[in-house]
Amino acid sequence: MIDYLVNPFPDTEALDDFWRRAWGVPPPQNYAAVLGRTLAHVAAMDGDRLVGFINVAWDGGLHAFILDTAVEVASRRRGIASELVRRAAALARERQVQWLHVDFEPHLEGFYRACGFRPTAAGLMALR
Repeated sequence: MIDYLVNPFPDTEALDDFWRRAWGVPPPQNYAAVLGRTLAHVAAMDGDRLVGFINVAWDGGLHAFILDTAVEVASRRRGIASELVRRAAALARERQVQWLHVDFEPHLEGFYRACGFRPTAAGLMALR
């Protein structure tokens, strides 16, 4: 059974282990500092093991942004990512956010549309 926790602030070792299982690379440096500045984050836990994660960043006002949606490879195709998005949206709504944004790669369009997102025009500037 999967439990969902709001703002669990996973320790560096647990987050590093999860990130490598989900993304195949270590997390960004000092990710704990990122979590300290977000609206919320949600973890999917299978017992004491972190198996899914989503971060909800925000502008301090009306806009929030889903970032870093991930589920470890061994736990995919079980609805965990969809539930993380649903819970992230509910948290943003409860905190009076009016717009929830997400950027994604083309192969994830079906997933995010199924979660309720609609396409919009946007821009992106590469800084590195």
